[in-house]
Amino acid sequence: MKISKKDLAGMIDHTLLASTATQDKIAVICKEGKEYGFASVCVNSCWVSLCKSLLESCEVKVCSVVGFPLGAMATAAKAYEAGRAVQDGADEIDMVMNVGKLLPGTPEDLLYVKNDIKAVVEVASGNPVKVILETGYLSDEQVVTACRIAEDAGAHFVKTSTGFGPPFEMKHIRLMRSTVGNTMGVKAAGGIKTYEKAIEVIQAGASRIGASAGVTIVKGAE
Repeated sequence: MKISKKDLAGMIDHTLLASTATQDKIAVICKEGKEYGFASVCVNSCWVSLCKSLLESCEVKVCSVVGFPLGAMATAAKAYEAGRAVQDGADEIDMVMNVGKLLPGTPEDLLYVKNDIKAVVEVASGNPVKVILETGYLSDEQVVTACRIAEDAGAHFVKTSTGFGPPFEMKHIRLMRSTVGNTMGVKAAGGIKTYEKAIEVIQAGASRIGASAGVTIVKGAE
């Protein structure tokens, strides 16, 4: 599989989510976002307004994570963070699913997961919401269940990982794609650092990639 540098960049959320990220470092990823034409820059919510101002003259979107990286905060807290991020200029939201509520698999817990996602979708006001499943914690059956819940809740993408938990496996991407078909996007994230790895996840079914190594990945297409 061969993909152009431009097309590959357009599939990458150029990401900086470290707690040590400073304003200067955020400005750098915005500059790189414009230079390479990434799909978005993905940041913690406190940086959304800055990124929006730095990217206002280009098509690169601002993506904010919500409930990151654990996904275990109260639904109302997630919804507030998502709503505030959109208010500050976020074009897309990457929210972390409540894994601890999914794992038991009871009807009550699964309903909680659905409502948790739905609350974020509603305040996102039509902006794409990507649900981070943390597939490294899940069985194949649980990955399927999580995908179906995210779809039922109105989310637009399912995403493998935060990058702060266990790594995803290539089978997870294939399973996510086979479950959602063409109705949702599939985002792969966590440990994607090379052009070759990016191509591998795209071939497995990913339509978006989250990576802090976006520049390195795109340069591999040259």
